[in-house]
Amino acid sequence: MTMMQRWKNRKRSHFPLLGFILLVFIACSVLFSERTILIIEKNPSDSPPERTFTYINPNLEPTSDSVQELDRFSRCNTTGEYSGKKIRWVGLEPESGGSRRKRESLERCDVFSGKWVFDDESYPLYNESDCPYMSDQLACHKHGRSDLGYQHWRWQPHNCNLKRWNAIEMWEKLRGKRLMFVGDSLNRGQWISMICLLQSVIPAEKRSITPNSQLTIFKAENYNATIEFLWAPLLVDSNSDDPVNHRLDERIIRPDSVLKHSAKWEWSDQENASCEELDGLGAMELVMQTWADRLASKSKYLDKQIFFVTMSPTHLWSREWKAGSEGNCYDEKAPIDNEGYWGSGSDLPTMRMVENVLRKLGTRVSVINVTQLSEYRKDGHPSIYRKFWETLPPEQLANPPSYSDCIHWCLPGVPDVWNELLFHFL
Repeated sequence: MTMMQRWKNRKRSHFPLLGFILLVFIACSVLFSERTILIIEKNPSDSPPERTFTYINPNLEPTSDSVQELDRFSRCNTTGEYSGKKIRWVGLEPESGGSRRKRESLERCDVFSGKWVFDDESYPLYNESDCPYMSDQLACHKHGRSDLGYQHWRWQPHNCNLKRWNAIEMWEKLRGKRLMFVGDSLNRGQWISMICLLQSVIPAEKRSITPNSQLTIFKAENYNATIEFLWAPLLVDSNSDDPVNHRLDERIIRPDSVLKHSAKWEWSDQENASCEELDGLGAMELVMQTWADRLASKSKYLDKQIFFVTMSPTHLWSREWKAGSEGNCYDEKAPIDNEGYWGSGSDLPTMRMVENVLRKLGTRVSVINVTQLSEYRKDGHPSIYRKFWETLPPEQLANPPSYSDCIHWCLPGVPDVWNELLFHFL
């Protein structure tokens, strides 16, 4: 779960920027796997340009050359209790009547309220084996899943219909623009889904993919467009920003790392690399306020289309949808048919906090609410049908639920519907 972080090294030199569409996703799946998050405090006298907080590795001499960005080797010199300091938001103008009416007209058709309908004529929208950009972690059929029903479910809103997917029309919407997915591995899954949905109509010699560590770019030359993924799992500068080595016992964030002017922090004058310890919900609130304040205070975002995709749920406890059971998503073959179902895989307090932050942004951000519709899809996860990077011990192999992935999603599958929703609103 995740979003803006080190923009100073992304000068857009790789592509003429005629337009920009930013798809942003919430980082809850990572933040809330942690009990606490550590916040780097600043030293007012040592802050480098365009950086409010600095971090100096404890084993380095505190010279000007030793100021480092957070990475997986970063540690805190000292850690104290969270001071409770918040970001001061800039003033936001009330929504105009026109903007309010536009938003209300969109809400008349609630495409997020509906049910899953089995449709083996129109779905899947692409074949797993036909997408050369498919991830081994999401290619469930390739890795042994024989029941393919998970590929044939279509999301049907109650009182209206989703716009029918059309790859050519989507490329026309993207002509001369960048579509950027920003987040963690769940966002990467949605990015891969989008590429698989779109790549087949682009001649092989007109498409390319350029891996670049944190930023990966798929380019369609005949549309002068790119579909990009930026790895930023905690939204702001953190020690988890390495897309490969990011699993750490101690998460550290620099919560104002995307701010430049408007938000101000009132920190005490302490040494570099001092940290404050904060629970996951509090850390998420700081991150969301940082991101929202950035959008509200910079006029350059007014001509961008920005979408916020809500939390992707997990299915770790089968007793939540089947009383008395003690499994998880393993061997699940059909969606939950209890409309209005909520499990622990959706963190409702976090969702309320996010809703409050987004409400202040008004029409600056369009929300794509995938949470409850994805809650129904306990059958859509990779479970044991994925690539493993190490050999599992016999005792674990004998207990499939113990190594089932009930967080990510098989492709084709649920993330394709998230992208259909994006297409619907563009």
